[in-house]
Amino acid sequence: MNAEIVQLTNEAKAHAATLDAIRNEMKTVIVGQNAVIDRLLMAVCADGHVLLEGVPGIAKTLTIRTLSQCVDCSFTRLQFTPDLLPADIMGTKIYNQKDGSFSTVKGPVFSHFILADEINRAPPKVQSALLEAMQEKQVTIQGDTHVLARPFFVLATQNPIESEGTYPLPEAQVDRFMFKVLMTYPEMSDEVTILDRFTEGITRDPKKVISSQEILKIQEFTRKVYADAAIKRYVSAIVDATRKPADYKLSEARCIALGASPRASIFLILGGKAHALLAGRGYVIPEDIKAVAHDVLRHRIILNYEGEADGITTDTIIDRILSVVKVP
Repeated sequence: MNAEIVQLTNEAKAHAATLDAIRNEMKTVIVGQNAVIDRLLMAVCADGHVLLEGVPGIAKTLTIRTLSQCVDCSFTRLQFTPDLLPADIMGTKIYNQKDGSFSTVKGPVFSHFILADEINRAPPKVQSALLEAMQEKQVTIQGDTHVLARPFFVLATQNPIESEGTYPLPEAQVDRFMFKVLMTYPEMSDEVTILDRFTEGITRDPKKVISSQEILKIQEFTRKVYADAAIKRYVSAIVDATRKPADYKLSEARCIALGASPRASIFLILGGKAHALLAGRGYVIPEDIKAVAHDVLRHRIILNYEGEADGITTDTIIDRILSVVKVP
């Protein structure tokens, strides 16, 4: 191991200790859901966004609020509804009759941490209004461009069960999310802890662990984590298998309508770097890529009608791809 990687690993261990403190502070409020907490931390480290899917009542809102409380950052919850307008999120210009001038009123998107609750309940024009904010970290209000606060993190939630009154997210927007995380019911033992904690008037306020400037430093360091050329070829092969499954002798080839975009390759590498960082390493190994592959790819592989009719899931296809692509 050369001196540069040793130095990166030493820095990674220091940052990992801080991230571990955030994780432990979140666990004083959130019961279980350790994998979800780790995915949120990885997305923040990699400067990405998360689409969180789960049934109501499993602490999706509480999780992102708790994360924002552990970081010295502003937090805004946006409840998406069918009558929402883009100006309700981004802001607008208001005319002042006294001096005949226009002033800009910034919307709630001008916060560090944004919870877009039930994002699929808003009409497409509202959903698309978030595209510029998520990708470019800026907002255009009637011709004027305003840079958003950094760090800027969007956690969008959607209910996978109820479809009445919802608008499926366009593929262009879904692709902007680094991870799609599936949040499941808690274990029985965790449920007992939840009952103890939330039915006996016990309230816990998480402490501030890190400043927004320190988050920016961690985001900068995450990109410096070393990824060997062999790792990059491994990632390219995984993504290529989603586009040309027949070349990899995947029986599920008939079920795939569209493979992953180049953004998937970028987020696989960044996700692998963030996973390595959480483990206190300054370099990426294949297991880091495997650990984030499902969260990065499950919303980027589009199934055709035959695949949906046969009950094939994208997670099943990802499992097969990881089993056939040669590990460096």
